[in-house]
Amino acid sequence: MTTVNVYQAKSSFSRLLARAEAGETIVIARNGRPVAQFGPIQAPSRPVVFGDLRGRVRIAEDFDAWTDQDERDWYGA
Repeated sequence: MTTVNVYQAKSSFSRLLARAEAGETIVIARNGRPVAQFGPIQAPSRPVVFGDLRGRVRIAEDFDAWTDQDERDWYGA
């Protein structure tokens, strides 16, 4: 893990980004105190497949119906 100050991070951002792409975590410090870090993003454990939950999720018919109880809960009437 590499630590750089804010000025160095600003002036060499592209190089630091390339190092992060290669798997390194970069810590950015202000006045010697670490304040942020960036690095590689973890790949999702499995690809997202739209429609994957079709048939496994049920939405009630009255899901978006506004009731008197909702009115009292929201507006305290």
